[in-house]
Formats: sequence, C-alpha cells, structure tokens
Amino acid sequence: MHARRVTIWLTAWFAAVFFFAWFALGQSGRRVDDAAIRNASKTGEEWLTYGGNPQEQRYSPLKVIDTSNVGRLGLVWSYEAGQGGGGQEATPMVSNGTIYSITNYSIVFAVDARTGKEKWRWDPEYNRVTVVPKICCGIVNRGLAIYDNKVIAPVNDGRLVALDAESGKPVWEARVAYPQDNYTLTMAPRIAKGKVIIGVSGSEYPVRGFFAAYDAKTGQFAWRDYTVPGDPSKPFENEAMRKAAATWDKDSWKMGGGATVWDGMAYDPDLNLLYVGTGNAGPWPDEIRKSNGRDNLYAASVLAVNPDNGEMKWYFQMVPDDSWDYDSVQQLMLVDLNIKGRMRKVIMQANKDGFFYVIDRQNGEFISGQPFVQVSWAKGLDEKTGRPIVTPEAKYGKDSVMITPGAGGAHNWAPMSFNPATGLVYIPSSNGGMGYAVQQDFKYDPARQNMGISFNFGPPGGRGGPGGPGGAAGRGGTNVTPEVAAAAAAAPPPPPAPAPPKGPVLPLIGPPPAEEGGRGQLRAWDPVMQQKRWDAPIGGGIGGGTITTAGNLVIQVSSTGHLLAYSADKGEKLLDINTGLRSSMAPPITYVLDGKQYIAFMGGQGIVQGRGPGAGAGPGGPGPGGPGPAGPGAGPGAPAPAATPAPADQAPGRGGNTAANVIMPKLLVFALDGKAPLPDPVQ
Repeated sequence: MHARRVTIWLTAWFAAVFFFAWFALGQSGRRVDDAAIRNASKTGEEWLTYGGNPQEQRYSPLKVIDTSNVGRLGLVWSYEAGQGGGGQEATPMVSNGTIYSITNYSIVFAVDARTGKEKWRWDPEYNRVTVVPKICCGIVNRGLAIYDNKVIAPVNDGRLVALDAESGKPVWEARVAYPQDNYTLTMAPRIAKGKVIIGVSGSEYPVRGFFAAYDAKTGQFAWRDYTVPGDPSKPFENEAMRKAAATWDKDSWKMGGGATVWDGMAYDPDLNLLYVGTGNAGPWPDEIRKSNGRDNLYAASVLAVNPDNGEMKWYFQMVPDDSWDYDSVQQLMLVDLNIKGRMRKVIMQANKDGFFYVIDRQNGEFISGQPFVQVSWAKGLDEKTGRPIVTPEAKYGKDSVMITPGAGGAHNWAPMSFNPATGLVYIPSSNGGMGYAVQQDFKYDPARQNMGISFNFGPPGGRGGPGGPGGAAGRGGTNVTPEVAAAAAAAPPPPPAPAPPKGPVLPLIGPPPAEEGGRGQLRAWDPVMQQKRWDAPIGGGIGGGTITTAGNLVIQVSSTGHLLAYSADKGEKLLDINTGLRSSMAPPITYVLDGKQYIAFMGGQGIVQGRGPGAGAGPGGPGPGGPGPAGPGAGPGAPAPAATPAPADQAPGRGGNTAANVIMPKLLVFALDGKAPLPDPVQ
C-alpha cells in the first residue's frame, strides 16, 4: 500500500513538473536558432532576420492579403517609437507574438504584435553630442538580430548589446569600435552559424573598414576582417591584406582607406559562405589617394568569407579605383536561377553604380551585368570579367563634371525583393547625376569628414540630387532635442560648393526614368534576361524598400510616406495610402497571427524637414555613403542600462503628434479592414 502511494505521488509529481515545464515553454515561446533562421520564410508566420531569410530575398509565402483585397488595408494600431531628429530605417522583427525594433538613436522596444501594447523599452543612453557628428549621413539604425532568446542591438556609439527577449534586460555587451576613432554602427547585424556579424560605418572620415564576428550566446569576440590594408611597415593580418597592399599607395593607410561595411550581407548555410559588401574608397578622388590606376582592393567589392574563421574565399570588385562614392554595400540577394539551361547559385546586386550584377556565389565568377538605370560613368561592363569600361571624362579633376549616377546612387540602402513566381526583382531605384570636382585645397583632418571633393547638386538652398545635400543656405528644422542641436553645432562644416559643372556632357546608357523628370521609381527587373519588365514612378527619393508576397503583391513605402501596393506580375497600382509620415521610411515586413496577416513598418522624423527656422535645404552630406575602421574586439564596456518596463496603463499606439510640425516616429501596423485613425498627413 505504501509503495502504491509512493508511485501515485511520483506520477503526480512528474506530471506537475511536465505541465509547468510545458507551460513555461509556451509562455516564453520557441527559441530562435540556426534552423529557425534557415527556415524563416517557409511559413511566413514570423520575420526573424533583416532580409526575411538568410538569403535576403524579402519574399513571404503569405497570401491572405492578395491582389483581390489589398485595397481593404487599413491601420490596425500604431506605436509612437520615440524622439525624432532623424529618419527611421529599421526593419522590425517578429518572434513569438512580439515585434522588436530599434529607433534611429538605437533605442530598442518590444510590443505585442496583435495590439501594439508596449512590453519593454531599452535606451542605450550614449553621449549624442559626441556620437552624432561622427555619423556620415543622418542619425540612423537599420535593425536588429534575434537569436537564442536574445535581441541583439547595434548601438550608434560602437557597442553591440544582447538583450533578453522577454524582459529587455542586457545579457552581454561587446565593444566593436569607438566613436573617438570615427567609427559608428548603423547596420543590422546578421547571424551565421551561431555568430553575430557586424560591420562599421565611417568611410567619409575616413577610417579603415572592417567587419567582425561575436559568439551570439556570450558576446565573445571571434574574429575580425579588415577590408583595406593598414600600415605596410607592420605585419599583414593575412594574405588577403598582403595582396591588397599592392593595389594602394604606400601612404594611403594614413587616411584610413574607407571600404566600411555598413549594410549588405547574406549567408548561404549550404555553402557555409558569408557574403559581405564593402563601401567606397576614401577619400573619394583617386587623385588624392594617388591610386595611379590601381584597383584599391577591397573597396567597392563583394567578399565571400568562411563565417567560422573569417577566411576570405573569393572576392569580386564592382568598381576598381572608385572615385564616385559607389559603395557595394547594397543588398546582396542569394537565389538559384536557370541561366541558359543551367541552374546557377547566384548573388544579385542592384549596385549604387547603376549596374545590376549576377555573380556565381560559389566562386565569384561574373555571369552578367547591365545598367538598370541611366549611367554615364561607364560605357558598360566587360562581358567576361565584369570590369567596368570607365568613361575617360568621368575621371574628374578641378573642374566639376556631371556624372550619373550621383553619390546618392541608383540604388542605395532601401531593400529590393525577389518573387520566385514571377522571377522578378523589385528595385527601389533613383535617377539623376551629380557634379564632381576634386577639392583643390584639400588637407587631411582626422577630426572631420575627408571626402576630398566639391559637390554640385543644384542651386544654393535647393533640394539637391538623389540622396544628396541641399545647397549652402538654411539647414531646416530637423533637430528636435538639445543634444542633437549641440551635436549639429559641433559638426565640421561641409566641403565648399564648386562652380556649376562645365565639363563635357557624358553619354548615357541604360533604361530611362519611369517618367520624364522623375527622380524615383520602383523598377521590376528580369535578372536572367537583364532587362526591365515594368516601372512605377514614385516621385522624389526611393523610399523605404520593398517586400513581395505569394499574393502576387509588391509592397513599398515611399519617402513621402505613402504605403503602396502593386501586382507583382504587371505592376498595376492597387493601393496608395498616405500614412501621414514622411522622410526616411523603413522597409515593410509581413507576418501572420491567428490567421490574420499584417503589414508593418516604421517611419517619421520628428520636426518635419524644411518646416523649422531657416527652412529651405535638406540635411547636409551626400547620400548614405558609408561607415568606418578599427577598434578592439569584444570586451565588457560600461554596464548597459536596464530596460524600462512598460507603464501599467500603457495604451496601444502611445498617442499622436506632440507638437506643431512634428510627426513623431511611429511603428504602423496594417491589416484587412483596419479602422484605426492615421496620423494627420503633412502638407
């Protein structure tokens, strides 16, 4: 009898333990691991990586929302994300019923994906007066990584911080780089085989570019790869740096060299190769770098490395001896294509230089490349090697030469997407050129940006070219905090404006704009035939990128704050909602909960550009030109501040605009038949 009681008691005890373990697992949800990331886009239920999957395709198999009903989309809820004073470019993540995202100031938040109710919020509390002037092209942060119940956040000041996904409390912190060395972090980290990979920004200062890997569970430093050589009198870090040194002037390292890694990465788990895009060489003109026709490896390139140890397997340089700020950090997309009857594992990139590249991702072999917009800096690409055939007059000197594309690029950070059903890539692209001239009084100054050129985008006080600065007059009310105002005052002055371009008119190749005089368009591109299928004009700027779905949709957010939807096969416009936001808009994502499909994205800048005192010009500096160099590996920094729990009475959406002319940054979430009020549109 006693034995029977013991047996019953033990059975009940094990049942209780099992129940509570099951309950706890259900409450915390499943952990995101390598398998979950690899299969991230197969169901479309969540959005676990920056590009939707490690291949960065931004395709979702969801089709609850399709061409027949997308016109019924409406706002379900909104969440006020925090201070303005800069564009919102972060891709939200969705895991276990929670949306995680990050603001331009690196403030991380978690909200209920159904209701928008805040769960927690974490502020890195860095010194904005010190850090903001070091960021080349606006205060931005493009996203997070999720792994092992951690939300991994890049902080503008050079820290990489892992937060507990449920509480927002810091778990580990690694120091990637230091702002006093002119480095900042603006890119979304990527995950490859349990490692978190992050690159730096800062090429315009310039710095020595690099990217580094850390253990995603512990934050322990794993390896670092530089993208350009350092001091040749010291031992080279590896054979790749020895090879690169022969392609630079012996003193180039004194000005950094640039080639920062501030955006594009992708990972192929089958090949175990990590693909990394590198930024422009610095300073910009090869005349100042004393290149003498040398390639300046590995600037403006795509690198394939082993994520286990960082060893380079191959490289492909898009723009040897770059003089035009043609970073190759735009989105790297991995797909398998049938090309001339043969299945090829390829990387696709719509480069800033205006050419669409298709490269074998196994060995770096050039397959094809054609201009996807009008181009004047090159006459084409060599059919065998992919090396550009540079227009001689594009090698500018003291006289300004109008060159297309300009520094803002034909395609920049705004992500494209690929739909396997149509076989098309949807590229947010931009038209227009820029006048380049070598700055004649250039002197290297490590305390300021060192581009070495004089710009010409248009008349003083004007809007400027794509992605570029306005003229010299009035910088417009974009700063909404005292810290940012002080940082702007401390920032170094812009380079002097040159006389209008008076050099030769360079011949154009490539497809014309979607509309006469139009600056931006969504362009559907056939990567096999290397030709345009359809266009949709979107006015000024290229907006926040695209996603495409099995519902035969392409969804985009324009820089004017419009949520747009097109049929993926024909480009028919099916939706146009003025969200009331504007300026830099983040890419949309999609997810499903309880059978309901949602579309989510961030946007809004704070005080609206050009509506404050001194209105008339946009913020200075060329388009997102890139990031920067070295710094020690991992290691504890100052203790990270704890997350702020949500107030007990926190209401979904957190309210509307808080001051005249202010559109506070928001996370907006749409679904079919949503009825929530939109922010008041800015006129």
